[in-house]
Amino acid sequence: MAAFTPLKFSLIFVLLVIASNAFSIKEASIDDLQLAFKQNKLTSRKLVKFYIKEVDRLNPVLKGVIEVNPDALLQAKQADYVRRIKAPGSSVGLHGIPILLKDLIATKDKMNNTAGSFALLGSVVPRDAGVVMKLRKAGAIIFGKASMTEWAAFRSLTLPNGFSPRADPCGSSSGSAISVAANMVAVSLGTETDGSILCPSSANSVVGIKPTVGLTSRAGVITISPRQDTIGPLCRTVSDAVHVLDAIVGVDSNDNETKAASKYIPCGGYKQYLKTNGVKGKRLGMVRNPFLSFVSEPESQAFENHLQTPRRQEGAVLLDNLEIANISTILNFAASGEATALLAEFKISLNAYLKELVSSQEYLSEYGQGIFLGAQATDGIGNAENSALSNLAELTRNGFQKLMKDNKLDALVTPGSSVSPVLAIGGFPGINVPSGYDNMGVPFGINFGGLKGTEPKLIHIASGFEQATKIRKPPTFKSKEINNI
Repeated sequence: MAAFTPLKFSLIFVLLVIASNAFSIKEASIDDLQLAFKQNKLTSRKLVKFYIKEVDRLNPVLKGVIEVNPDALLQAKQADYVRRIKAPGSSVGLHGIPILLKDLIATKDKMNNTAGSFALLGSVVPRDAGVVMKLRKAGAIIFGKASMTEWAAFRSLTLPNGFSPRADPCGSSSGSAISVAANMVAVSLGTETDGSILCPSSANSVVGIKPTVGLTSRAGVITISPRQDTIGPLCRTVSDAVHVLDAIVGVDSNDNETKAASKYIPCGGYKQYLKTNGVKGKRLGMVRNPFLSFVSEPESQAFENHLQTPRRQEGAVLLDNLEIANISTILNFAASGEATALLAEFKISLNAYLKELVSSQEYLSEYGQGIFLGAQATDGIGNAENSALSNLAELTRNGFQKLMKDNKLDALVTPGSSVSPVLAIGGFPGINVPSGYDNMGVPFGINFGGLKGTEPKLIHIASGFEQATKIRKPPTFKSKEINNI
């Protein structure tokens, strides 16, 4: 046996010290990353290099990232310098944190903004989107662009949602959800007209926040409807999503809706509502019909089990088997009037976006453009559109709003994301939190929805549910393609 010399002992001691100081980036939260920065265990440059390596390794199979910002490392270097000189705000929030943007959120840099389509490849935007300006002000690193359902699923009926080697990732913010779930980036941004944040977050076991319409600016974003579109975070935890939300809310002179919605922003921001006992004292409404009929047996069983969570927290009130008036009409895209309204609104919104471009080009997709043609056939907001809008308002007033007010609910709780039209047509907020996995390991979520401006309550509830259940786990990769990389 070899002698155990003092030199060998010293070497082993040094290696143990190094190991004890090692920091694992995978699954690290924003708070974890900021603490690692503070303790000199990590720099933003090392963090960006790690994510670039993970994109190189995983993205050939997962296809969640459409483009990495060529200036990401430069931004990281600048963030490290600002932190080193201890500039105000350099050790909190999103400073030095890489964020991935859905590829319809404009950045005035070397990246494209294409809505996932060749039609806008090479187009030049006049300025950063409003939310990007706020992210840069917060010190975030714009890491790249996420893949998505082309034109946010509003070009034709035959578009794929995105790619997943296991199951449908849902859309249209598919790449944003996939990339954070797989640890290819710290946090991400998506957009939603009807389900495009809530559904991918449910399908990829991440947290998605769909803010009240107008709470976040849509300026510089390729939108479908200014009445329904909103920009929100997709992250691994409620806390991370709230960090991002705090950074992107607020008034933008290029989006008039943000001024009216700013009244909903609480003094001190949203982080103060991250509570472990968030369900305590809340009135929660359960609408089973028809939402439970849309989910699998494992998801239905998980939903039933999760109803015990608020019951275990003293003071929570559950109102079960509630009904939303005219729910079948609300969920019918054509019958509700949503389709009619969105077609006309999309034409107006897209033309306004294209008019501001410095340059652009045309290209036709192999998937056709049936919805584009339908939108082109509209002529502004006429009698049919006004009738549709009136019907949507009435459905909202007599349905979701009445249910919430009559029962004095803090949140509506439903499985998955199929409640999205209910929230979409009225501009209401929702948060989807991981709630389980089926027999094949495919994730699903639970949704908490509320009236306009009730993000504080929803964050309180979602945070409490997340901490009480701790369902989410990192994805496992069984694909031969990934194992061989």
